[in-house]
Amino acid sequence: VNTTRQNFHTQNMNKIEVYDMASDVVIFDTETNSIFTIPELSSETSFETFPEWSPDGDYLYYCSAEARPMPMEYDSLRYELLRIPFDATTGRLGNSPDTLVSARQTHKSVALARVSPDNRFVVFCLSDYGTFPIWHRENDLYRLNLADGSISNLEEANSPESDSYHSWSSNGRWLVFGSRRMDGAYTRPYICYFDTEGRASKPFLLPQRNPEFYDFCYKSFNIPEFITGKIDVSPYQWSRAARQSIIPATFQSR
Repeated sequence: VNTTRQNFHTQNMNKIEVYDMASDVVIFDTETNSIFTIPELSSETSFETFPEWSPDGDYLYYCSAEARPMPMEYDSLRYELLRIPFDATTGRLGNSPDTLVSARQTHKSVALARVSPDNRFVVFCLSDYGTFPIWHRENDLYRLNLADGSISNLEEANSPESDSYHSWSSNGRWLVFGSRRMDGAYTRPYICYFDTEGRASKPFLLPQRNPEFYDFCYKSFNIPEFITGKIDVSPYQWSRAARQSIIPATFQSR
């Protein structure tokens, strides 16, 4: 849950700055229809965001940064990657999160951590500062090896423009992500192979029936995901369901 704002740069290589004024992580229990959190995920002195479960459900990964007055210190906001134990049988979180990627050591900001299906790697975004990497041209995809804690740049997959919004295939051998490498303005879906040693191959643009499709498409593809079957839902049904959605009264941001 967060309060988000947007500003436009006049003298910066990044066109837009999107940032949180406040941000917490909460968990919705679908069996009891209730929401809960703990102080480590909802501190008044820090911003917590981008939650991600481990495939086995034993950990909750998230990003956290020391709260700063926004937007005055937007370029000093740097997020770390943490994880905290979770017991699915009791629905309880631990109280001692581990810092996996330290902003103090990297002098960078982490976002959008995604754990591989085999629980061996975490691919995440790393930019100079901030929390919305898609607007940062310097943002790249990085890999964390959970076995030894090593961090490396996915150089073969990255480009001079922003690469982010990545998702794993179900077998952990492919990554799909959004990149602005074509023109720096619109996000297109790219796919790359990810081998058993954690190396990424050169990505390719998702093919379209019309080879000129992307030249005349003025929309961005954000948060692409792999699926295993056809989706039989029309855009009209999606929009109608979204308009009729009822948000529980207990779901409120501060």
